[in-house]
Amino acid sequence: MMRFGIVGTNWITERFIQAAMETDEFSLTAVYSRTEDKGKAFADKYNSQPEVFTDLAQMAASDQVDAVYIASPNSLHAEQAILCMNHGKHVLCEKPFASNTAEVKSMIEAARNNDVLLMEAVKSTLMPNFKIIKDHMYKIGRVRRYFASYCQYSSRFDAFKQGKVLNAFNPAFSNGSLMDLGVYCLYPMVTLFGKPEEVRAVGVLLSSGVDGEGSIVMKYPDMDATVMYSKITDSYLPAEIQGENGTMVIDKISQPYEVKIHYRDGTIEDLTKAQTREPMYYEIQEFIDLIKSGERNSSINSLECSLTVAEVMEEARQQFGLRYEADLKNTSTH
Repeated sequence: MMRFGIVGTNWITERFIQAAMETDEFSLTAVYSRTEDKGKAFADKYNSQPEVFTDLAQMAASDQVDAVYIASPNSLHAEQAILCMNHGKHVLCEKPFASNTAEVKSMIEAARNNDVLLMEAVKSTLMPNFKIIKDHMYKIGRVRRYFASYCQYSSRFDAFKQGKVLNAFNPAFSNGSLMDLGVYCLYPMVTLFGKPEEVRAVGVLLSSGVDGEGSIVMKYPDMDATVMYSKITDSYLPAEIQGENGTMVIDKISQPYEVKIHYRDGTIEDLTKAQTREPMYYEIQEFIDLIKSGERNSSINSLECSLTVAEVMEEARQQFGLRYEADLKNTSTH
């Protein structure tokens, strides 16, 4: 059994535990929360009766924890991950990995120095239908365009418009539409096509200082990529990978359940693979399997991919003027 400590007591951690319970190798042994009452209320939901910590260093030092799942605000990811890794814990960290590339590099360095596994918790690239995308992409011929959109109106935006700035729109937490939703479009792109040669970005900054929505166009040697993301509007567009022989249409880039190829002759091939597991199950299983086999880097959600995505997002932010407090802490970021 892999004994996990959890950082964060929100809906995403509940979803994570629910998915992890589908494996036979997950055990929830510890929960970190800033307050005892909130931590205990969360822990009481689970039969494993995990120990509650209000000091993360104490949880990181616990001999009852093998690995830590981090789902705290974006601005805390790097500091918390490095603390846990310095105590010899493997870390599965929610996306986005960190506030900027300097933090990501520090995280990777800590993972290597402590000989532990560090992996970004991107579920989409490990789901069965993403493997279908990779395995069948040759059918559409030379790829000329990647397009992905993730625009979802945030329920917290209503409060924002009434003058109440919640965490989701607070730049102190390194939040905003690019970091929270745009990453879902960029990570699969980098996984499939690598690092773009050029990045051109525009974004709409809100009065709090975070971006409400934006678009990025990227150049590759023989193709381009366009992503759109928003927390202040909705979109219902599928993702597309356009080739010279056909176009692959993916229902949702954030969690692909349906994949079809529309060929130029008018025929449609449905490649969809039925999925019975929780979407987050596959990232958890990948993480556990890597630890068991002694691996220190996923071949899919690799550290190299995470760093490239961070570089693209940082370049985009610089272009439309989004700065975080975390950027000021390191002179290597602008």
